[in-house]
Amino acid sequence: MRIIFIIITDNFSDMIQNIALVAHDARKTELVDWVKFNARSLENCNLYCTGTTGRLIREALVEVLGEENIPSVTCLLSGPLGGDAQIGAMIGEGKVDMLVFFCDNLIMQGHQNDVMSLVRLASLYNIPFATNRSTADFIISSPLYTSTEYRKIIPACIESYKNRKL
Repeated sequence: MRIIFIIITDNFSDMIQNIALVAHDARKTELVDWVKFNARSLENCNLYCTGTTGRLIREALVEVLGEENIPSVTCLLSGPLGGDAQIGAMIGEGKVDMLVFFCDNLIMQGHQNDVMSLVRLASLYNIPFATNRSTADFIISSPLYTSTEYRKIIPACIESYKNRKL
């Protein structure tokens, strides 16, 4: 006999997501449009953005939700100046629950290593990661997005690596 416990809570702070939003210049407009379309789903989130993307996101949210209703938007450094690395560190510290990174795959970025590091860390730490609007839409519309019961599973290889004997 299996017993399943479901915890129902009215504490919406359990549902707050820490979301990193990044976009290369050629895809900033697309990310801003996505944020406007999903503004209500982002209302209770903490948003972390690289440089200019953060300013554009904040302006878009004010336009849709009004100044008094926008979520927390933290602007980090511009991507090439270290913003991608800042987000990568936040992922490693468990401070990012989801990454939306609309990258321009038509040109090589000067900070391509930082871009690839974000891809690797999002995969390693098992966080939802969207590189395009369709995937971002699927993630944000999933019932798991607002679930208080869902817990991401950190792969065992991370603890094994931390505790390895040299």
